[in-house]
Amino acid sequence: MVADDPLTGPRAALIGRTDRRGRLLWSLPKGHIEEGETPEDTAVREVAEETGIIGEVLAPLGIIDFWFVAEGRRVHKTVHHFLLRAIGGALSDADVEVTEVAWVPLDELAGRLAYADERALVERAPALLADSA
Repeated sequence: MVADDPLTGPRAALIGRTDRRGRLLWSLPKGHIEEGETPEDTAVREVAEETGIIGEVLAPLGIIDFWFVAEGRRVHKTVHHFLLRAIGGALSDADVEVTEVAWVPLDELAGRLAYADERALVERAPALLADSA
């Protein structure tokens, strides 16, 4: 999710979640595709649920494919990420799965995001924003 700020330039909405060790890990909003949704629909819905910001899809950012362990079993997850432009709403951490939300200038994202695969995706955002202007 990207919004333009006249003082800092483009900024992205990130979510912070507390891990099992009590660390706050910043990441891009994401979630499960519900029946009848496209990946783009899911991106818009999940960003709104997790950040309070309403967005419109500008371009695909990429796909991240990974495994994790939950309740003693391995789970495979594929996440489709999209560049969204903020068109409404207000930043909110009301979602129970989210500890904090923040607007972060694009040039500070790499230093804030906890996961290398997400850092690689957001490197594409400035060029995609320029193409959509």
